Amino acid sequence: QVHLVESGGRVVEAGGSLRLSCAASGLTFTSVSMGWFRQGPGLEREFVAAISWSGRTTIYSDSARGRFTISREDAKSTAYLQMKSLKPEDTSVYYCAADSSIHFGGREPASFDFWGQGTQVTVSS
Repeated sequence: QVHLVESGGRVVEAGGSLRLSCAASGLTFTSVSMGWFRQGPGLEREFVAAISWSGRTTIYSDSARGRFTISREDAKSTAYLQMKSLKPEDTSVYYCAADSSIHFGGREPASFDFWGQGTQVTVSS
């Protein structure tokens, strides 16, 4: 059974930094692409970033590019989202997801097969 467990969410002041982690189990981590999404109250789930199974390719949303960095550590079956220069509008529940397909680059939630339970990030102004 696949499990994705996010951690690292907390309250942080605007301008601050935060690193989210996503620990995966029950799958071959080196065979999946990993992504991060976020969802605010009453809003649709929004793509943030993704990294290919090899780690060589990354893609970002416009709001994340330049401020957030996605990475992976295969030895720990863990993906990360380093966030800096945080803004109040970054406040959301952040979800990690795994994509087992051979195609990389999907930005829609439907492109991903497995999901974590989410971790709350709150950016105070």
